[in-house]
Amino acid sequence: MTEEHADSRTILKLSGDDARAFLQGLVTNDVDRLSEGIVYAALLTPQGKLISDFFLVEQADAILIDAPAERAPTLFQRLSLYKLRSNVAVEQTDLTVQRGLGTPPEGAYADPRHPALGWRAYGQSEMALPSVDWDALRVAHLIPEWGTELDEDTFILEAGFERLNGVDFRKGCYVGQEVTARMKHKTELRKGFARVAVTGDGAAGTPIETADQKPAGRLHTRAGNEAIAYLRFDRAEGPMTAGEASVSRL
Repeated sequence: MTEEHADSRTILKLSGDDARAFLQGLVTNDVDRLSEGIVYAALLTPQGKLISDFFLVEQADAILIDAPAERAPTLFQRLSLYKLRSNVAVEQTDLTVQRGLGTPPEGAYADPRHPALGWRAYGQSEMALPSVDWDALRVAHLIPEWGTELDEDTFILEAGFERLNGVDFRKGCYVGQEVTARMKHKTELRKGFARVAVTGDGAAGTPIETADQKPAGRLHTRAGNEAIAYLRFDRAEGPMTAGEASVSRL
């Protein structure tokens, strides 16, 4: 895939004098980092579950929100609900996102989740780019994505958002902050995403079981003989199965 499919991402625009401060009180990452470049972040429910992940980019007098297309209507609704009397306007744009590896074009941003994910660029024109197997890169570097790994039941620390530069524990309050901070400081994660080796026919979505048939998780994106899986870590130390496939944690 040379770029994000046209219908896979939606770019919202947040403008107004209060835009940066407004987002700072809502999202998981430090919006002040926009002065350094692109920011990966999320909006959570008060219970700490994921509403959507997205990228934030400051352009001119506005902030662009690069979100999964299927979550954009919900994200738009939540932002509109939270703005109250803030001097903030939310609108959908017709901008598109392109992705690539190697030397980035002028105006592109390095993907903040991992250097292997290359760059992202925003505009209305399209560039001819070499094909890239993004799923293989995601599996190799354990990068979850909305619609495959991430959903409305996701807790961001189980999804690795700290490793992916998607959460800041020093920025102050945001929606869902108490639950996230408690998971960070008071508990050991018992579940989460991990890379696994897969031998045999095991499709995404297949439940994973231990050798004695106890539920151990679920298989997600697969690339060759490796995959991303959501696991119960206490049950993922030995051999496992996903349908007819053999699974082991890497």
